[in-house]
Amino acid sequence: MKTIILLLISISVWAQSPYVYVLGIAQDGGYPQAGCQKNCCKPAWNNYTLRQNVSSIAIIDPQDHSAWIVDATPDFKNQYQLLLNHDPKIILKGILLTHAHIGHYTGLMHLGREVMGSKEIAVYAMPKMADYLSKNGPWSQLVTLQNIKIMPIQKDSTFKLNDRISVQAWQVPHRDEFSETVGYQINTNIKKLFFLPDIDKWTKWQKSIADIVLQHDYTLLDGTFYKDGEISRPMAEVPHPFVSETVSILATLSKSEKQKVHFIHLNHTNPLLNAKSTELQELKNAGYRLAKEKMILKL
Repeated sequence: MKTIILLLISISVWAQSPYVYVLGIAQDGGYPQAGCQKNCCKPAWNNYTLRQNVSSIAIIDPQDHSAWIVDATPDFKNQYQLLLNHDPKIILKGILLTHAHIGHYTGLMHLGREVMGSKEIAVYAMPKMADYLSKNGPWSQLVTLQNIKIMPIQKDSTFKLNDRISVQAWQVPHRDEFSETVGYQINTNIKKLFFLPDIDKWTKWQKSIADIVLQHDYTLLDGTFYKDGEISRPMAEVPHPFVSETVSILATLSKSEKQKVHFIHLNHTNPLLNAKSTELQELKNAGYRLAKEKMILKL
């Protein structure tokens, strides 16, 4: 009887653990992408169920229904509704921004008086990102009207979302025209998750991606392009690590370690978006995972 009681208590505690809820997996333009009439996007134009929201996750504490969204994407209204459908009692406490490319902050417009008219929603941002929002319209109006309250963060700094969840911002190399770029380590007393939708080649970062995988319970990593030659423009102009490169770098990890890796932020050309592609099957056979909308990762 004592064993059963302890088991029930353990299940109850686990059910109340914070978790990450995936809100989207596509690159900044979503899937399908505007103007694309190629074979990669045609199926999604014709079949609504194949469409994918822009890359974003929510951090949720079920004890009080608090939620923080990582990146305010162009699909913000759909993703906020996903949250409410998931838990009608959700209370949006804040937004964590990774950088100032269009797929990662432009959804802030929905917080303004034209739409939600929010009151001091906390927006966590690095120094250049915070300065950009404060000094450039229309984002500066959100600050002036107190729709948002900018919460400055620093690289490698750790900040608390509440008593059970802390976050550390890790600055990474990327095309930083208007702001820095960060990935976020999300921590509880039990587990750690690393979210990194955008980075230049792994060789440009001082950290080892293999070590990152080993140090975390989950990693959601930049999977923008599957391989070289995927788009017509010179790919050196958008030097994301190819999924094929990441798989090669992590090849010596055990299968259980590889299963920690979830690729996210997929460009509309990425064959992993096709559920029947050989590339997706090969990725799964190798032990890796593709992030999925509505996926829950317990912390």
